[in-house]
Amino acid sequence: MKNELKTPSLPLDSEDYLNQYFPDYVINGKSKKIKFNNLGENFAKINIHFMDYLKTYHVPVASLKLIDKNTIKFIKYNPINFSIKIINYIDKRTAKIFGKKEKEHLDLPLYEYHFGKGNNTLVSESHLISFNLINFEQLKVINRICSKVNAVLRSFFERRGVFLGEVTCSFGEHRNKIYLVNDFTPLSLKIFDPNNKNKKFDPYKLETPAKLRNYTDYILNLIN
Repeated sequence: MKNELKTPSLPLDSEDYLNQYFPDYVINGKSKKIKFNNLGENFAKINIHFMDYLKTYHVPVASLKLIDKNTIKFIKYNPINFSIKIINYIDKRTAKIFGKKEKEHLDLPLYEYHFGKGNNTLVSESHLISFNLINFEQLKVINRICSKVNAVLRSFFERRGVFLGEVTCSFGEHRNKIYLVNDFTPLSLKIFDPNNKNKKFDPYKLETPAKLRNYTDYILNLIN
């Protein structure tokens, strides 16, 4: 996914658990570090907040608890090597293909399946099944989870007067069960204010510490 910020993957394995540590920096699409104090703590806080919230709606989530300010403990899962981007509005690419108005809200979300790293990661369900990344029944389960995640989070943000434009979900498997494992940080959540009150940031252009901090603080204010 082009120019998308990435958090470093720093799992700390134990026999039954996996600890995900959030450092005070992220890496953008040009391999440039963007950092500020307490970034990792804030990312962990936001991530565990939404994971715990989704559990109350019986979404199967692999996270267990925050074990220190920067680290979340997970069930030790096997990663499923693709992610699903859930899009709730007509983006530029879709508007051009279908001749629709850009930024119009959708009643039903679009799902994009992404595999690998780089600029051209978009694949189809058929790719995932044909190359044995997942079987049909597992993909049905994952799609159902995505549908529920989107419904719950979209409602959460609407009650706060903002719109969930996009979220990217990743999954893992533990003892033959599919779990949601990531990602509810400011890098995945694309939230828009319909009244355009917050002009300090664009959730798609978080290329400086100041912009990323402003957007992170904005999400923290929504959940506090």
